[in-house]
Amino acid sequence: MQINLTGHHVDVTDSLRDYVNGKFEKLERHFDQINNVHVVLTVEKMNQIAESTVHLSGTEVHAKAENGDMYASIDALTDKLDRQILKHKGKINKH
Repeated sequence: MQINLTGHHVDVTDSLRDYVNGKFEKLERHFDQINNVHVVLTVEKMNQIAESTVHLSGTEVHAKAENGDMYASIDALTDKLDRQILKHKGKINKH
């Protein structure tokens, strides 16, 4: 799984990069057919926004989360993506 991490109006530090990599490794444990991931971290006034597009085999899922803290935004983002990926996995297994 390849993770592309970019930042708008925010410096992507090593600790942020490690945190994102760790969170997305957990997603890969649930569904191993993740091809690549594009994560954008943005700061707009007081909001810390994390959004991501995950390319799966045959489809892609997108989620966005915002919070006052960037780490909390990343947590909420991975929770949303996890639900979408598990839903997609359930649809595949039904066929």
